[in-house]
Amino acid sequence: MKSRMQIFVNGSAMQLPADAMTVLALVEHMQLTGKRIAIERNGDIVPRSQFSDVQLQPDDTLEIVGAVGGG
Repeated sequence: MKSRMQIFVNGSAMQLPADAMTVLALVEHMQLTGKRIAIERNGDIVPRSQFSDVQLQPDDTLEIVGAVGGG
């Protein structure tokens, strides 16, 4: 059985595979690929260009917000 880790996304606990989970993998897991989103990890904005490089760690706290258009 693969090991799992817990992170917090927008205040809710989420269990994820512990092996090589990146911000990009989380975006794909949450079916947010291609959406206009911003992600903050432990109080710091994660630039989209770094989604594939930033490794998630147990108990990370993420806030994911989507851009809303209007006029």
